[in-house]
Amino acid sequence: MSQTHAPTKAVIPAAGLGTRFLPATKAMPKEMLAVIDTPAIEFVVREAADAGLDDVLLITSRTKKSIEDHFDAVPDLEAALAAKGDTAKVDLVRASSNIATVHSVRQQNPAGLGHAVLCAAQHVGNEPFAVLLGDDLIDERDKLLREMLDVQGQFGGSVIALMEVDPAQSHLYGCAAVTPTDRDGVVRVNDLVEKPAPGTAPSNYAVIGRYVLDPAVFDVLRETPPGKGNEIQLTDALLTLANLPAEQGGTVYGVVFTGRRYDTGDKLGYLQAVVQLASEREDLGPAFTGWLREFSAGLPQA
Repeated sequence: MSQTHAPTKAVIPAAGLGTRFLPATKAMPKEMLAVIDTPAIEFVVREAADAGLDDVLLITSRTKKSIEDHFDAVPDLEAALAAKGDTAKVDLVRASSNIATVHSVRQQNPAGLGHAVLCAAQHVGNEPFAVLLGDDLIDERDKLLREMLDVQGQFGGSVIALMEVDPAQSHLYGCAAVTPTDRDGVVRVNDLVEKPAPGTAPSNYAVIGRYVLDPAVFDVLRETPPGKGNEIQLTDALLTLANLPAEQGGTVYGVVFTGRRYDTGDKLGYLQAVVQLASEREDLGPAFTGWLREFSAGLPQA
């Protein structure tokens, strides 16, 4: 099955409270936490744009205005920097507002990821679209989203990103039961369980924060009752879609990702992302890795 209209829009839910990073997130959105010198959410918007999705909708809340401001132009700052002749910083300031056409809508009731996606219905309309979670950073060298869009164009339906995890960690994710397809690295999703009890996961294929969804998901979400955590779970809606016929926008496929992913929604993952990305930067890497070797050499052995 082939898709007649290629996706052009990306949705980025960013309305969460960020409680795992308190007190830093008491007054600042977690999505604005810097990974070295760039807010985490900017990496995600760039990923969408690099995959050809230059119409980006942020799902925010009343405390997240600074995210919207980050992607807006700042003429006063640009003028002040230009007056000093600091063209390099002018370019940096302008870069974030030129990535894509960025819109926003507020999720007034924090009722879960499924509800956040449903907030995008009017903007998206009747076409497939991508959802990117800001906690998951995918290395720019790994073109996961592009591959997912290609799979959706080939097979239709919806496509989710899967990653093999340690079975002992399966309860932290939504997990999928799958069957293979004739395309390497692509599977058909038959069952999904959100954060299964330890030892009950249908597989160790965990859902990570990238989705390409058929617009049929909106009607399904409208009928999806609150699930785990008394929230409307996107996983529950995807399970419903997986059991619908293709002509109704059903079927769900998975792309098995084996590349580089940084979980910045977790404190340890956030620190690992900063260290790894700093180590690879031309302007920071040589000095930083030299210091890191000296520092780590002095640490007590585990």
